Amino acid sequence: MMGRGMGGMGGRGSRYGNPNPRVEAELKKPKRGILIRLGKYLWQFKWLLLIAFGLTIGSNSFSLVGPTLSGRAIDCIGKEAGGVDFAGVGHYALLMLAFYFASAVMSYGLSVLMVYISRNVTLRMRRDLFNRLADMPVSFFDTHPIGDIISRIFYDIDTINTSLSTDVVTILASFITIVGSLLMMIRISPVLVLVFVITIPLSILITRFITKHTNPLFRLRSRKMGELNGFVEEKISGMKTLKAYHQESNVLGDLDTLNGEVVDAYCRSEYYSSIIGPSMGLINNISLSLISVFGGLLYMTGGFSIGGLALAGMSIGGISSFIMYSRKFAGPINEIANIYGELLSALAAADRVFSLLDEPLETADLPEAEELKDVRGDVELRDVSFGYEPGKTILKKLNLTARSGSLIAIVGPTGAGKTTLINLLMRFYDVDEGSIHVDGKEIRMLTRRSLRGAYSMVLQDTWLFSGTIYDNIAYARQDATREEVIAAAKAAHIHRYIMSLPQGYDTVISDDGANISKGQKQLMTIARAMLADAHMLILDEATSNVDTRTEVQIQAAMRRLMQNKTCFVVAHRLSTIKNADLILVVRDGNVVESGTHKELMRQNGFYRQMYDAQFS
Repeated sequence: MMGRGMGGMGGRGSRYGNPNPRVEAELKKPKRGILIRLGKYLWQFKWLLLIAFGLTIGSNSFSLVGPTLSGRAIDCIGKEAGGVDFAGVGHYALLMLAFYFASAVMSYGLSVLMVYISRNVTLRMRRDLFNRLADMPVSFFDTHPIGDIISRIFYDIDTINTSLSTDVVTILASFITIVGSLLMMIRISPVLVLVFVITIPLSILITRFITKHTNPLFRLRSRKMGELNGFVEEKISGMKTLKAYHQESNVLGDLDTLNGEVVDAYCRSEYYSSIIGPSMGLINNISLSLISVFGGLLYMTGGFSIGGLALAGMSIGGISSFIMYSRKFAGPINEIANIYGELLSALAAADRVFSLLDEPLETADLPEAEELKDVRGDVELRDVSFGYEPGKTILKKLNLTARSGSLIAIVGPTGAGKTTLINLLMRFYDVDEGSIHVDGKEIRMLTRRSLRGAYSMVLQDTWLFSGTIYDNIAYARQDATREEVIAAAKAAHIHRYIMSLPQGYDTVISDDGANISKGQKQLMTIARAMLADAHMLILDEATSNVDTRTEVQIQAAMRRLMQNKTCFVVAHRLSTIKNADLILVVRDGNVVESGTHKELMRQNGFYRQMYDAQFS
């Protein structure tokens, strides 16, 4: 694929590690709408969420009854002449046990339900992301590291999944517990609640201060993780080349640098987020101390007045209940503080996922676009100009005519625009100027699906998926019979090799065909293209990994199979295209020569120079 390779063997490329002012500025911008978009995914399970909300309320409400019952049990001490009302203590103890057991059962059900919801949310999110990728233009994959895309599909979505299944429940339960505990404390002693007038604003100020520093760090952490994944994927895929050039130490140095940046981003984000927990713990301990002091005064004095304000006394049980409620009130705040880093990480991951979902799709077909039917295979390029970047034109006023059933060979030096021409024929990119016609119809007036379905393509970079050899060849036509698959394999001169394997066509290929040679992989992809019921064929250096004799045999077989169909061949080995109906010599984006092999040799021009250079 274009835009990928072993770039940065000796020194890391610009994609990895080098600060980009625009990107760094973007990281500092507040991201809006992330929670709303996550909410839309959750809303798809609104009825289950309603049940989850009910379970949360029930579980925490039952749990909040416990401290009140505990206080009443304590107040049973001293009520009887003997000193303790054991019947009352037992009564309240059994009630506490029943309420706490019911709370635990509801909490368990809530956890199971949220795991189910989060699993399905992430399933839909990953499916939406992959569907989006399938509809993106080829240019996106040419310019974005594959490792970073994979990181968003798996690492970032898994981070969201973890947060939805645990953190959302914690926040919801904490909110109910905080509100419930506050109401209970107000019921017991409104005066003691005034302690929180000091501690709560202090907690909010500290949290906001830390948040201001941590938000950009978590977004930076996710981006650095994506860069590391892209780097590792690139180097592993090119490991043979890396070893061949003895670049192990250089790559390890680059990895250490990039890995250090990832670790540094993790440490900085975790450091600031970890400050929140101890800070909240300190403030909560201060509030607990104040409650104990003032509660003790109210108990010992039996109540007193300050400036005409009468303060009612409190019992030991009341103080005990208030302290337990204050701990329940402070506990959720501590929990939220402790998971705050996870929440920020999940939001940063969601931001990366949604930014990928917001990438522009491939330009939609025009409303008046029609299906390409009854394909003859006449192809014509009229004054076509194109460049991948503005101001950098690769093809300049290119004209080409390919009649149905002809074999068109495209040759030229590296960078002349041969593969670019193929990209335009398949409409992976649209021309900047001029037009391309198939059977007399401008391709922008045709649907992409029907246009691309009219071609079969075999590239130099072969692609086989995990499965049997039969499945890989039949991938071109799902309705193909076994006899048709075998016929295509024979035409591609791979049948004999397949039959030499212990399981023949049922042999399983793994890891992109790592257990077979490159030449055999290429022959299988050629057999796949032969099997496809297409009216035009594109071969982009498709036989570069097979020997010359086999290549000539394949060309002859293709000519038999491609009768009345158009074939475009991009080739470097000029000996294999001698029988082409038309050879186009492309140089600097222009067709400088055209004709048959004999005609071009007689012209004694650039083609003759290339031919002599290969066979001199």
